[in-house]
Amino acid sequence: MAGITYVRGDATTPQAKGVKVIAHVCNDLGGWGKGFVLALSRRWPEPEAAYRRWHRERAKNDFGLGSVQLVQVEQYVWVANLVGQRGIRTGRSTGAPVRYEAIDTALAALGDRAVELGASVHMPRIGCGLAGGRWERVEPLVAARLADRGVPVTVYDYD
Repeated sequence: MAGITYVRGDATTPQAKGVKVIAHVCNDLGGWGKGFVLALSRRWPEPEAAYRRWHRERAKNDFGLGSVQLVQVEQYVWVANLVGQRGIRTGRSTGAPVRYEAIDTALAALGDRAVELGASVHMPRIGCGLAGGRWERVEPLVAARLADRGVPVTVYDYD
């Protein structure tokens, strides 16, 4: 898809110059412990700590499906916690926890912030791991909310 570059590699080490935002999808339960977040936490403690605090204090903030939280982890690197997953998949679950509408809303907000920061956005195939989504549904959202607005997007497929 135009405007999205696909590479093999690790999304926690974005391949670009300038300001970079690493985007990923979180659940709405405050859970952080499986999937891509483990790689983030190995590199930086801040995104997990900020996400857990954001969830814990949700009665006083905007935490919820479709919300985005930007956490600065280095001078030119931010992590975007996108709440795009309702709950988590369990043995009793029916259907995938992914919420495409929430990912779309969060990506729109991320697009605004990326434009303000002059940032490129880097991500795994968000919403398609533990959230159970399909990339053919997520990719057009990434294109419309980021790439079509002139935000350079790189999607990483980890070996």
